[in-house]
Amino acid sequence: MKAIAVQPGAGVPDVVERPVPEPAPGEALVRIHRVGVDGTDYEVIEGSHGGPPEGDDRLVLGHEAVGVVDDPNDTGLEAGQSVVPTVRRPPPGTETNEFFERGEPDMAPAGAYVERGIVGAHGFMAEYITSPAEFLVPIPADLAPWGFLVEPLSITEKALRHARASRSAFDWQPDSALVLGTGSLGLLTAAMFSAADDFERVYCLGRKDRPHPVIDVIERLGATYIDSRETPVPEIPAAYEPMDLVYEATGYAKHAFESIDALAPNGVAALLGVPGDWEFEVDGGHLHRELVLHNKAVIGSVNSNRSHFEAAIDTLAELPDWLLEAIVTGIYGLESVDRAFPHTATADDESAGTPDDDTTIKTAVEFTAI
Repeated sequence: MKAIAVQPGAGVPDVVERPVPEPAPGEALVRIHRVGVDGTDYEVIEGSHGGPPEGDDRLVLGHEAVGVVDDPNDTGLEAGQSVVPTVRRPPPGTETNEFFERGEPDMAPAGAYVERGIVGAHGFMAEYITSPAEFLVPIPADLAPWGFLVEPLSITEKALRHARASRSAFDWQPDSALVLGTGSLGLLTAAMFSAADDFERVYCLGRKDRPHPVIDVIERLGATYIDSRETPVPEIPAAYEPMDLVYEATGYAKHAFESIDALAPNGVAALLGVPGDWEFEVDGGHLHRELVLHNKAVIGSVNSNRSHFEAAIDTLAELPDWLLEAIVTGIYGLESVDRAFPHTATADDESAGTPDDDTTIKTAVEFTAI
């Protein structure tokens, strides 16, 4: 079978041949339909994050996938059933641990998990994969073409659940939300917030010049676009309003601290971006006072568990088709796989046929049609 693998740090993913995997007891064989490409994939390709399984110099990419059960292998799943795989698995040589037993692998510390397509385990960018049934979440067939969006949606489902939990000691009634970032995760999150009953006003911060399709999406959602070059994060309360929730999806380290100033009293900032090392000065006393005197909170969130995937499938069903079509700017077969990675060295070559421009929002690789 064909798969897309990378030698971390090489900067270029390749189509490789791999044997079709044999499902072990308790595992199903899944024929992959589509796999999304996101920022984490680029970090793996560049070698700044993740790594292959022990003893292997290459990693099969992909952690945002949808497929169909080809061989249920007595798992209780049904042949032809559409499924979305979750990402984390127990480390090699262990069948489980306390975090997986509780259904909370997303809360496991480093060393207590591997992540398929990211670190320590091959991913889903292949014609076939195997997986224990407990890590395969059924999705209605009519949603399957967009099923690769379930994983990023699940990330926001978890972050929002944790944000609410951090405010559960009192009657938190948020009205305003600010999303930092206009990538696919930021846009999906802005869409979720715009459709939610919690938020009457949603803002999305980016660095795009008008006219731009990303700004068109934000405004069609009924949200307000904020250009960070004109209104930096700390100035947003004065220019617009203090925010009950700030959702950071940029990986820009200063935003973690600037978000505190952007919050309204009793507000919470959820941080999801993963920055590199960067030293800079902050007024620690000021930030400390803001947190204490105004009952603000800052939380970090990574990964998601099965319950978040299930909630994300429900959310996906509620998103309008126009939004999904606007966010997913390209779905490519193996013959055009370099176009699915427009920010790599290969795609910058003239032979790639797709310029590395900022109108590309979300791409996916299609292995088989459903």
